[in-house]
Amino acid sequence: MEHERFEGERTLMRIHIGESDRWHGKPLYDAIVELLRGEKFSGVTVLRGVGGFGSSSVYHTEKIMRLSQDLPIVIESVEFAERIEKILPQLDEMIGGGLVTLEKVRVILYRSHK
Repeated sequence: MEHERFEGERTLMRIHIGESDRWHGKPLYDAIVELLRGEKFSGVTVLRGVGGFGSSSVYHTEKIMRLSQDLPIVIESVEFAERIEKILPQLDEMIGGGLVTLEKVRVILYRSHK
C-alpha cells in the first residue's frame, strides 16, 4: 500500500475542562467537538483523565467509592494557527472555567492512497 506523506508546522490546541461542564444543556466537550467539526477542523480527540485537579485544588479521581465525578477532559486538535485564532472568541463564550493551551508543533502525517 502506498502512502502520501506531509510534513510541516501547525498549532496544537489543548482545551482542559471538567467532565461535568455544560453548554446549553449538553456536555461542554460535545459542544466543542461539534463547533470544531462544523468549522471543518482536520480532527479532534477527546481524552478523559483518571484524575486531576485545577485552580480549586480539589482532586477529582475515578475511584469507585466516589459518588460525584468531575473527571478531567482534554480536547486536542492540530490545525493551522489562523483557524484556531478564528474560533477562540466562541470558546471564550463556552468555557466558564478551564484552560486552553496553544503550541507550535512539527507534524508528520501519513495518509494511505485510496
